[in-house]
Amino acid sequence: MVFSARRVFLSAFAFWIAFGLAALYFIIPLRKHLKLGIDLIGGTYITLEVKVDKAIEQELRDRLQRINESIKETGKNLPVSQKLENNNIILSFDSESAASDVQLMLRDTTPDLKGTVDGKSVVLNFSTEKINSIKKWALESNIEVLNTRLRRIGVEEITVSAKGDKSIIVELPDVDDPAKAKEMIGTPAFLEFKVVEKSAPTKEEILEEYGNELPEGMMIVPDKIEKKYFLVPLHAEVSGRDLRDAFPGFGSGARPQVVVNFRLTPEGGRKFFELTSKNIGQTLAAVLDGKVISDARIADEIRSEGSISGNFTSDKAKELSMLLKSGAFVAPVEFAEERRIGPSLGYESIKSGLLSCIIGMSLLFIFSIFYYKLSGLLAFAALLYNLLLILLGLSLLKATLTLPGIAGMVLTVGMAIDASILIYEKIKESLAAGVSIRKAINDGFSDAMVVILDSNITTFIVAVVLFKFGTGPIKGFAVTMMIGIVSTLITGLFFLRSMFNFILNVKEVKKLSI
Repeated sequence: MVFSARRVFLSAFAFWIAFGLAALYFIIPLRKHLKLGIDLIGGTYITLEVKVDKAIEQELRDRLQRINESIKETGKNLPVSQKLENNNIILSFDSESAASDVQLMLRDTTPDLKGTVDGKSVVLNFSTEKINSIKKWALESNIEVLNTRLRRIGVEEITVSAKGDKSIIVELPDVDDPAKAKEMIGTPAFLEFKVVEKSAPTKEEILEEYGNELPEGMMIVPDKIEKKYFLVPLHAEVSGRDLRDAFPGFGSGARPQVVVNFRLTPEGGRKFFELTSKNIGQTLAAVLDGKVISDARIADEIRSEGSISGNFTSDKAKELSMLLKSGAFVAPVEFAEERRIGPSLGYESIKSGLLSCIIGMSLLFIFSIFYYKLSGLLAFAALLYNLLLILLGLSLLKATLTLPGIAGMVLTVGMAIDASILIYEKIKESLAAGVSIRKAINDGFSDAMVVILDSNITTFIVAVVLFKFGTGPIKGFAVTMMIGIVSTLITGLFFLRSMFNFILNVKEVKKLSI
């Protein structure tokens, strides 16, 4: 029975040694497996300002289109004029009674729009709560688009987070081509399909046909390549929001050219069919970011699939496909600030972080030996194993290590000594009561376990809250804390005990140095 127990204890200790060596082998070289944050390795730090008012304007344009459709369905008189002004929809009618009728109808059909009658006009606007909701949605949607775009060009180690209610922070650590990343960030990629009312080599020629005044509800957009202009509606029936997929390919014909194929959502396909079936023989323009990239005559109705031609190269078609799939910004963004952090600053941060680790570990080593003698040496060995497990956990989770993360690591290692102190004090109490060394060790680990679990679980809960509600470096700190707490429990309750059992089974210990 004794021999069997000894084999179990020796096997357990051998497992921990083998596991530690495997972990050490895995994380070396450390840089290959561990991602470093921008504050450690350098990179580009970009602040973007989101034009949230444009999101409100676009939402009002969509509502205006639906309002016109609702008025048509009820058979009421359409407004003689309509416009957007200072985040208001202003509908003008030929009589006050017509304005009152429409206002009463819209009160039921569009409850989130507040409407008031001003003479022959109806003024519609969103409530403050709705406006704030749109702004929040625009910010969060743009963050999602940025994450998708940057990861699709291989920029994996990024941080995209909100700053305030209309700014976004983008951190690009160790990016090989920051100019390419900036280009992807700054491209709106807003695609619209619009029926062309008129085209001419100049804007002036179009305006001449309409008495030098732009028709209401229309706009003039240029061709991206040729010197040509198109008169198209302000509102697009089908846009990039209706896209399900986009991919490069080759068009049909004697000389196939590179095109961007697209597939629409079921709702987008329905709208596209309705648009094309009503305008057979007309010209349909694909407008990207306010410029026509393709225009062609509608020969037949199109339902859910089509292609865009625009003298694309293979790379440009692939890039446009990716941008369209990642989605357009809900609201435009502009670069507010760009800062570059050199690798030398990151090197200094790493050097300072490592120095703090070395100093902290050295002080803990002195403390352990001074207070607990040879048993303190075992506690320090558990701390080193703890540090190894933290680095392994960060590597396996592909977490990004930042300077706050290093601080979290130092703090966790410092807290880990608490587990050993609780265990050792219990052992000393048992030894003072006259029990055997083996029983004192077993009692020390058993009695201290509940206290150790309680203290670490409460700290773990705090780290979870920090991760949930924090951003950027705060999340890095929280991740390191959570991994460190788990490794503290493993090393304190299992690895340290395994070392004691190993010593007791290979050597006859008559007095414990503690």
